[in-house]
Amino acid sequence: MRDFYGITLDSPLMLGTAQYPSPAILQAAFRASGAGVATVSLRREGGQGQAFWSLIRDLGVRVLPNTAGCHSAREAVTTARMAREVFETNWIKLEVIGHADTLQPDPFGLLEAAETLAAEGFEVFPYTTEDQVLAGRLLDAGCKVLMPWGAPIGSGLGLNNRYGLRMLRAAFPDVPMVIDAGIGLPSHAAEALEMGFDAVLLNTAVAQAGDPEAMARAFGLAVQAGALARAADPMEPREMAAPSTPLIGKAWL
Repeated sequence: MRDFYGITLDSPLMLGTAQYPSPAILQAAFRASGAGVATVSLRREGGQGQAFWSLIRDLGVRVLPNTAGCHSAREAVTTARMAREVFETNWIKLEVIGHADTLQPDPFGLLEAAETLAAEGFEVFPYTTEDQVLAGRLLDAGCKVLMPWGAPIGSGLGLNNRYGLRMLRAAFPDVPMVIDAGIGLPSHAAEALEMGFDAVLLNTAVAQAGDPEAMARAFGLAVQAGALARAADPMEPREMAAPSTPLIGKAWL
């Protein structure tokens, strides 16, 4: 497992905490998944207070607060500062949304907020696209982790731009990267790990499944399979067929 700001996680699965049918189902899903990180919204904490925070702490996982719903650098920075006080961590998943329909990040606001937060000692996990130029600027700003999207948030479409994601992974081989958003099926998560990404973060695919606990378990197994496959050095695909059985000793009839 890759190092995330000095922390090595036991599982490459990070789960969100919104949209579950009940707190009990949320807890069951987390325990079934083996996820090591829970991302939480300050907005959610503000709405349900200590009961929700106690529930998250009881999970025994690392907390990654987020700035979900922020549409400007100023709003995201203010939210991050408040989240640090509430959740007592320097980790922050930075979201600055630029488009209402796609929930695509605003690259300019994202970079501005990342520069401010990194200078204040935050350990920033920026939600970004597969854009290599923006990725480089975020790293220059002090980010040590990148969170490229697989597809628009909540869409469940999987990895929309495999070419771009492969290029991003190859461009920054030593940077920990988490595929965030768009993951809909365990096979999408396994593919992300097989491509060399270090973790996946998802929410809706588990929370809105017919059986969230079973889906969470499926995702937990999928990320294990993907990581094992990557470590096993998979074969290169090829255009032409090649016999898997040698022709030596074949009977000529």
